[in-house]
Amino acid sequence: MTSKRPTPAAIRQARADSPKMRERDLAAQLGISEVEFVAAWVGEGTRRLDPRVDDFLLGMEALGEVMALTRNESAVHEKIGVYDKVVPGKHAAMALGENIDLRIFPRHFVHGYAVAKTDSDGVLKRSLQFFDASGDAVHKVHLRDASNVEAYEALAEKLLHPEQVQTVDVVAPVAVITNADSAVDADDLRARWAAMTDVHQFVQILRDLKISRLQSARLVGEEFAWPVDGSAVSAMLGESAETGIPIMCFVGSRGCIQIHSGPIAKIAPMGPWLNVMDETFHLHLRLDHIAEVWAVRKPAAEGHVTSLEAYDRNGELIIQFFGKRKEGSLERDDWRSLVERLPRVPQPNAA
Repeated sequence: MTSKRPTPAAIRQARADSPKMRERDLAAQLGISEVEFVAAWVGEGTRRLDPRVDDFLLGMEALGEVMALTRNESAVHEKIGVYDKVVPGKHAAMALGENIDLRIFPRHFVHGYAVAKTDSDGVLKRSLQFFDASGDAVHKVHLRDASNVEAYEALAEKLLHPEQVQTVDVVAPVAVITNADSAVDADDLRARWAAMTDVHQFVQILRDLKISRLQSARLVGEEFAWPVDGSAVSAMLGESAETGIPIMCFVGSRGCIQIHSGPIAKIAPMGPWLNVMDETFHLHLRLDHIAEVWAVRKPAAEGHVTSLEAYDRNGELIIQFFGKRKEGSLERDDWRSLVERLPRVPQPNAA
């Protein structure tokens, strides 16, 4: 039996009763999705948008400097910069700017809102927020002091939805069906893996064999993937900051992958969170959510490419790291050495 969902008025009252609680946490406490929480303010500083991704991306450069945010349950990735070098697309779109680097999957941009609200200090904050069919945030843009508010208003008006309502329908996420490990031909997986000439061919291998990313790491063998200690992510970030090795950091939602490329400097642990607090890049990572960490080696035309990947207890990818490199160039020796020196976890089937 499904419990009755709170009305928009009840949601707003809950916010008034708990003004300092994080919105995601309050939504969870109320038993609703984040998009239902946001929708409750339509007509009271929030406007519902038609989430047309190409129009959104092509209109963003005029806003100037903003903060782009993409997150999942365990990692928050924030980049400050300008949306430029946009590549529109029906099935996949991109922003390839120096700071804001995105891979977007428009089918997951189902709900959109322009949000204007006053924070606890009385400062008016503006943002664009997009959600998938299940009500989870896929991508957000937060304006900064240097942002062009007129351009923001013009874009919001362009994307304005004809129905300005305070409720929204959500559906349960679609489960991805994968084969059991026992049904996978590991030799076939290894042969396909070894034949890769471009890391982007990897996703098709997963689709063809109907396996998850984590399954592939577990089954392909230690020539291509090996588990490392749970502390490996912290150790890698610490050494990268200390030595200046530039990295690429990928965090994804269902609808967007956001990428940082470059060195990192300021690491600030706080409770279960590991934070990177640099000038144009902020990362907030829940270390206690990491259940497995894998080092992964994929063949490419210019030699293999090495990644460090952290997974949660459900086998979902939390975060992924590479050494910074230009496509078509060799991988950095210092990055490869760093990953290969991380302490390995013995595998049960190891000789």
